[in-house]
Amino acid sequence: MANFRRRGSSIFPGLLLLFVGLLLLLHNYRGLGIVDVLGHWWPLILIFWGAVKLYERMAASRSGDPGAARITGGEVFLVLGLLSLLGIVVAVDYGRENIPGHFREWGNSFDFDLEVAPKSVPADARITIRNGRGNISVRPSDEAQIRVSGKKNAKAWNENDARQFTDRVGVEIVQNGDGYEIHPAGAGTGDSRISLDLDVAVPKKASLTIRNEKGDITVADMARPVNVTNGVGDVEVRGTAGDVSVDTRKSDIKVSDTKGNIKISGHGGEINVSGAAGGLAIEGEFYGSIRADKVAKGVRFISQRTDLTLSQLAGHMEARPGNLEIFDAPGNLTVRSQDDITLENAGGKVKIDNRRGNVEVRFSAPPKDDIEINNSSAGITLSLPESSSFDIVADCHSGDIDSEFQADSLKLTPGTGSKDAHLEGKYGSGRGPKIILKTSYGSISLRRTSSDIPAPPKPPRLKTPPPPDKSEEN
Repeated sequence: MANFRRRGSSIFPGLLLLFVGLLLLLHNYRGLGIVDVLGHWWPLILIFWGAVKLYERMAASRSGDPGAARITGGEVFLVLGLLSLLGIVVAVDYGRENIPGHFREWGNSFDFDLEVAPKSVPADARITIRNGRGNISVRPSDEAQIRVSGKKNAKAWNENDARQFTDRVGVEIVQNGDGYEIHPAGAGTGDSRISLDLDVAVPKKASLTIRNEKGDITVADMARPVNVTNGVGDVEVRGTAGDVSVDTRKSDIKVSDTKGNIKISGHGGEINVSGAAGGLAIEGEFYGSIRADKVAKGVRFISQRTDLTLSQLAGHMEARPGNLEIFDAPGNLTVRSQDDITLENAGGKVKIDNRRGNVEVRFSAPPKDDIEINNSSAGITLSLPESSSFDIVADCHSGDIDSEFQADSLKLTPGTGSKDAHLEGKYGSGRGPKIILKTSYGSISLRRTSSDIPAPPKPPRLKTPPPPDKSEEN
């Protein structure tokens, strides 16, 4: 009699379906970013698949049927099919956010006036503005009331259809506890063909919170804190006396002339901050340039590539992909990065830990505080005035040290053969800071600042002969 052995089926397809179903459920109801999850963790699918197959192979070997645990074509097609499904979901989400003209929004654009009755509020009220699509502009008012005007915008093939869409949508001002909220109202508020541009006047001393999904936001001259959460669109805040907080998913951000602290977080493009009496904190991933000018209480910047703490910024800082530049920073500086770093005229302690990027530090006046620079796979250049006094220890692995500072108390060991270059000693007659420089697979250069090199003598100025006396000619 033939021995028929029932071949066991794999548990991997069922577990994979459970995982993908849970992922889609969290995406629909919790806003989980599938791109972020799969972008970092997609190899876990292969690891999990291999682990299940390894377990099944061991179980099948014990049962005497090692072929039962092979990878089948159905499993491969299932994995590819579910990945394609997730790709479609990601593509649809991307199209909704980034493609301005998807099918429902094709047509002409029509604008209609927005009329909202003003509402009296306390002068120091807490005011929240919520909007879906559209621009928001907020300005202060000396009156203790909220006034809203603006436009209702609709995409349609003709004006009658656009008017029907917008007639169902309005804006209302409601009181929630001790605060007030401005938000869209009506049956068509979720229609992607409709957007609301809001021009809002609120009491100058009101604290303000703005939440928008897509559109530009502008806030000016408020006396209390301003909190902004925006999805897609530019954000500008200027002339405020309170703290400013901006959280974004895809925005260019500009903050200027504020007396409070500034906090910027999320993901976005460019950041431009100037004239801040408080401090600046940036946390997130921004693919554009980050510029800061005159930040009295310093800068804190955290991203995947950079961790920077600067206690005071009197000049300019700019962080671009692959490059960090800081000029005129009177306070202490601590930075960990993987970019090229240029630092000029630091006034406090300097500590730099870097990888794969050149570090160039320049002082136009003798430094007074310690300097510590650790680098890897790139070089270090330190420029100091000739009048500087300092104690130095410099080590260079698989590289060399070049110094324009010469003294009997400075001992330089060149890097020859398998030996590492080493410089140690004291320079100058006074008591100076301690300088520690370390790098590998790069060189260390000590330079005198160009201002120490005497300028060539100016050529003598030729005197212009006086004009002839016309009276003598006559």
